[in-house]
Amino acid sequence: MALKIDVGKALLPKKGEELPGDTIEVDFSESSTVVVLSDGLGSGVKANILSSLTAKMTVGMLRHGCDLSEVIETLAGTLPVCEVRNIAYSTFTILQVFDDGSAYLAEYDNPPAIIGQGGNIIDVPRQTRVLSGRKIKEARFKLDEKSWVVLVSDGVIHAGIGGIWNLGWTHERVQNYVSRVITTFEDAQEMCDDLCHVCERLYAGEIGDDVAVATVMIRKPRYLTLMIGLPKDKSKDREMLAQFMAREGKRAVAGGSTSQMVARELGRELRVNLGSMIDNIPPTGYIEGIDLAVEGTLTIERTLKYLREDRKKVSVMYKPDGASRLFSALLEADDIHILIGTAVNPAHQSPDLPEALHLKSRMVEEFSKILSDKGKNVTVTRF
Repeated sequence: MALKIDVGKALLPKKGEELPGDTIEVDFSESSTVVVLSDGLGSGVKANILSSLTAKMTVGMLRHGCDLSEVIETLAGTLPVCEVRNIAYSTFTILQVFDDGSAYLAEYDNPPAIIGQGGNIIDVPRQTRVLSGRKIKEARFKLDEKSWVVLVSDGVIHAGIGGIWNLGWTHERVQNYVSRVITTFEDAQEMCDDLCHVCERLYAGEIGDDVAVATVMIRKPRYLTLMIGLPKDKSKDREMLAQFMAREGKRAVAGGSTSQMVARELGRELRVNLGSMIDNIPPTGYIEGIDLAVEGTLTIERTLKYLREDRKKVSVMYKPDGASRLFSALLEADDIHILIGTAVNPAHQSPDLPEALHLKSRMVEEFSKILSDKGKNVTVTRF
């Protein structure tokens, strides 16, 4: 479908534990997106190992062409059961969304997935199938624009138990909350972060059980074209600019000389915003019709640092500097086309400048790798 399958995930470990006992694995392929949420029995390292094994095994088998029924049967037959409590050492929820919008859901001892469209909950009937003695609840349904699915572990359902809520937040309350707020968020990650924030408050800062949230949202794709540097052949300026302006979506330009070229060729003024100069990041510029104009190498290096650290958009969304704004634009976009000019900036050939200034191409390659790993479609054209 010509829509974006947007996936977000968030985890909180139980108080006193360094590792969460829950695991979320996401796998993007040409035909589908798979999300697996697994909850290991107990907490800490042992639970983390069990849940990681479950989630990674599922994703790996699906990636190698195994049928979902085979995957579920393998999991059901492999995962041990606690002899004392007679419950599985690891539970799981599997959601596979295909590019045509069709979806498959399999649940084993996890809270039911919350499914909706817009601000409405959709009741999706489940069928129960017994595989290797385990009861697996399955469903097949269709997702359209503005559809969404939220997967949670029981640490979300139990939030506030014995405190704000005698019986915890409960599945019904979580479902009602999600349906009320989800339309206020632009992407799936924001929904995940918000649910985790509410859980922290309900637990009064002392997480009583591992928390895991995964969200899938179906929406229109967002496009970003990023121009970095001037073409090696000056006669290619207009060709590069034509490609830059032709694509739909947002446009960002990085580099002082590059911004000047864009402004000159468009016959527009380039203005500098000195008020955006914070944290030793050069100021941004403004060109009419261009969403963002920033300095080149230093700004890109800082943006790349944020990507390496896997920062959340909320950590920079109110900052006016170029790196924060470029980082936010990259996280918001689903399809990113980078136009990189290979001309050498004379200012960057000084031996006194840091080595990073010589590595524009390498930075763009790392940019592309990190963004692709986040499920974004990244293409690069060199001039």
